[in-house]
Amino acid sequence: MNRSQHIFGSGLVFAVGLWVTWVSYTQQPAEAFLFPRLIASVFVVLAGWTFGKAVMGLSKVGNGVTRAMFINMLPGLIITLIYVFWAAKSLGFYTATTIAFFILLSIYDPAPHSAAKSWIKRGIITTVFVAVMYGLFAMLLNVYTPREILF
Repeated sequence: MNRSQHIFGSGLVFAVGLWVTWVSYTQQPAEAFLFPRLIASVFVVLAGWTFGKAVMGLSKVGNGVTRAMFINMLPGLIITLIYVFWAAKSLGFYTATTIAFFILLSIYDPAPHSAAKSWIKRGIITTVFVAVMYGLFAMLLNVYTPREILF
């Protein structure tokens, strides 16, 4: 990866961070966006720092993303985009999270898809993950999450 690719990539992430931060600070009710504001603010500061280092040439540049790596990441990117822009709002945060996490785990888990034991393991991991998410967001942090069909 050359320097201009690093500047473009980090600049794009910084721009997204600015947009997410702006959205989190302009949405109502304000109480529902306290946690997202905190996370977005930290994210935009770190993204800005990385972008600044790239522009000044102070960051170490790696090899970049190869075509094979991008093809490996593409299913996860597609699932994430569907989750963010449609599923979380339409199905509810926890239902969509359960489905998306299970699909991602099934795609990237190297365990054989023909073994029942691996499917049981994926189901248990998904259940524990969503339970932890629920405990953190709903119980501990009292964060507003999109609610629709199930919860």
